[in-house]
Formats: sequence, structure tokens, C-alpha cells
Amino acid sequence: MKSSSAAGTPLTIGQLSRRAGIAASALRFYEAEGLLAGTRSAGGHRQYPRHALRRVAFIRAAQNVGLTLPQIKAALATLPDSRTPTKADWARLSAGWAPLLDARIAALQQLRERLTGCIGCGCLSLKACALYNPGDQACSQGSGARLLRIETQR
Repeated sequence: MKSSSAAGTPLTIGQLSRRAGIAASALRFYEAEGLLAGTRSAGGHRQYPRHALRRVAFIRAAQNVGLTLPQIKAALATLPDSRTPTKADWARLSAGWAPLLDARIAALQQLRERLTGCIGCGCLSLKACALYNPGDQACSQGSGARLLRIETQR
């Protein structure tokens, strides 16, 4: 009898979850979103090929970079026959994400500069605050504490 670590033996959802370090519910979600493909055993249990570990690692790394699931799905769709990403695939795809990351870094730096100026202000003005309501955009929504109403309705 082959052990569950034998090459080619599918991983159960529990095994993949433990090995990948993520919840089984996340794996089911990735599968529902078309990011991960599994099969069903004769007993109806989810099982995944061993290369799913690399695919999950790719998804998690891309999420850590700040990509959305639709962006990750689009990246995976560029791979022939839905194969698992290789090191070369990661290099190619990550080079394409560089402008996105540069824009995010610039936005965060701008936010940091505004925040530094705001720390000493203490105005707490919903009308004038450059961080909370830049350019008094909320005035187009009518009078009153519009932003506070939106936040409390979430």
C-alpha cells in the first residue's frame, strides 16, 4: 500500500490544508472561484493533485503582493493547459505587476506624507480633513454627517 506521501497520490483537502497552511474553507473557495481544481474520490471526498501545493503557494504569494482574486485568476489563465506556475512563470507575471506595485507604493507614500501633516492638526473636521474627506467630496451627497452614516451602516 502506498503512503499518502507517495508521488502521484492525490492529497485530501485536509492534507492540502495542513501542508499549505490555510483553511480547508479557503481551498473550497479557491476551487469555487476557478483558481484551484480538484476531483472527487469514489466516496465523494475532495482530492487534489500534488502540484496543487505549488498552485496554492502561487495564489497566496500573489495575494501577499496585493493582487485581487480576479487578477490572480487572469494570471493563472495565461498558463497553458491550466498547469501549475513555474519559476519562469512567476518571473514573467511578477514583472507585469511591477507598475501596479509602484503605483500602490506611491499612493502609500503620499498617504504617509498627509498623515504626518495631519498628526499635529487635530482638527477632526469632516469638511476640511484631507485624509477623511479630500476636497470635501462628501458635500455632493447632502448636508450632515454622510461619512459617519456610511461607516455605521457597514
